[in-house]
Amino acid sequence: MSNNFHKGNKFTIKDAEKISKVLQAEKFSEESDRFRIRVVNEEGRRSLSLEIFPEVSLGKVRGTLIVVYTGNSHLQLHNCTGFVISEELGEITFVAESSDRLSGIVVEQGASCSLYAALDRELISSDFTQLGVEVMLSGVALSLAEDILSNKNEPKE
Repeated sequence: MSNNFHKGNKFTIKDAEKISKVLQAEKFSEESDRFRIRVVNEEGRRSLSLEIFPEVSLGKVRGTLIVVYTGNSHLQLHNCTGFVISEELGEITFVAESSDRLSGIVVEQGASCSLYAALDRELISSDFTQLGVEVMLSGVALSLAEDILSNKNEPKE
């Protein structure tokens, strides 16, 4: 598992190429303002497009934007602060931190995608056996990113 950018580091083409490889992308392209990655699962008849905007205007601030398009959904993660590549699981976990909350999008090489929004930060380091299944899944999914999260006592930018 590799942990990547956090706090002020910019998303690079090498990051996008590595993500594309782990997701076994059908297509990868670099455009002037974004990277595009197309993932197809013929067997499951699923596909998705992942767009990574390394630096884009998000209102009054600039930040990283992650966008996922599927046949019936459009997901966005604003102010992405980092991501974790899991070659073993064949997935990428993108996270965004906001005060005591975390949000994340997990994109899998099988062209599946999951969104977890506004989780309490404490959830990812809690005893998962004490949580209901419906809550445990989100905590486990975003716990992969625990090493790239800022220290809670660190001032936010």
